[in-house]
Amino acid sequence: MTLRRRAAASALALSLSLTLALAVSGALTVGTSATAATSTTPSYAHLGKAGPRLRVPAADLRASLECHGNPAAKRQPVLLNPATSVTPEQNYSWSYEPAFTAQHRYWCAVTMPFHTYGDIQVAGEHLVHAIRTMHRRTGRRIAVLGHSQGGMSMRWALRFWPDTRAMVDDVIGMAPSNHGTTAITGCIKGLTTCTPAVWQQQKDSRFMKALNSRAETFRGISYTVIYTHTDEVVTPNGSAATSSSALRTGRGRITNVATQDVCPTDVYEHLTVGTIDPTTYALVMDALTHRGPADPARIGTSSCGQLYMPYVDPTSVDTYLQPLQALLGLASTPLPLVNLTGAPMVRAEPKLRCYVYAGGC
Repeated sequence: MTLRRRAAASALALSLSLTLALAVSGALTVGTSATAATSTTPSYAHLGKAGPRLRVPAADLRASLECHGNPAAKRQPVLLNPATSVTPEQNYSWSYEPAFTAQHRYWCAVTMPFHTYGDIQVAGEHLVHAIRTMHRRTGRRIAVLGHSQGGMSMRWALRFWPDTRAMVDDVIGMAPSNHGTTAITGCIKGLTTCTPAVWQQQKDSRFMKALNSRAETFRGISYTVIYTHTDEVVTPNGSAATSSSALRTGRGRITNVATQDVCPTDVYEHLTVGTIDPTTYALVMDALTHRGPADPARIGTSSCGQLYMPYVDPTSVDTYLQPLQALLGLASTPLPLVNLTGAPMVRAEPKLRCYVYAGGC
């Protein structure tokens, strides 16, 4: 099999894997979210309101963070945040982790409960701890890099724990679900059960409304949003004005860029954008090595002729993808047995924590 055909096969397997991963939590089809609209608009916490005490046990927070390299290294430190259904090892150990290690860059990765299927409000506490810890160790503002849910959830920490904003220089999302997705219609309140994170990533969920309340970005932080028009998971995926990934409000410096803006014929989809796509990698590195967000004009088109990002071994891609491809074998398994992550299956979106509201706790 040629490299190009292997890449195409891997991309298809990745796409099918995430589709099934979301099916584990409910059902995934293309259409309009089934989340019911609320009749009143809540009053959300003011942007400067101090964040609450973390409820996750300190021992669990410490155990969730794994770091590598010298905290005093010259290059900007990076926190890696995983996508729904995977661990950092599955998401990054064969791509961005070896890349950052080779660059002698201090990096950390945070492992979320239940393979990142749990309540994203809990994931937000893990991120608050990780950001504070990395900033304390390095004495520098860090970058947070994430894929899918991982490209969005760090914004929960920044929104409701304002002390973290001075600790973060760059937020880089690869196919992030910043406004949820219209592609999940199987979570119907009272009728079906889904994992918390899937409920919360529906378009117009209560979680998404709170996340994007008052301001999506904050002054002093650079936001690079990398998405693809061929994304079948985070939809809509059109222009920056309509893309569910794109950020549009607040005082942060924002670049919303589709991979097709750099390489018009790019076909990498949701999963490959966050794992092997060379154009995404070029944009990530541009954001990490320049002030402000990524600038597509700086990277040229050299990535358009490549199959994989640097540090990905082309001969071993299928091996690295096995944990994701294994989901294919679960397609015929009864739903109660498919959820092997231990994530709770709930009949409705988790309630928002009291700190989300202007009235507080």
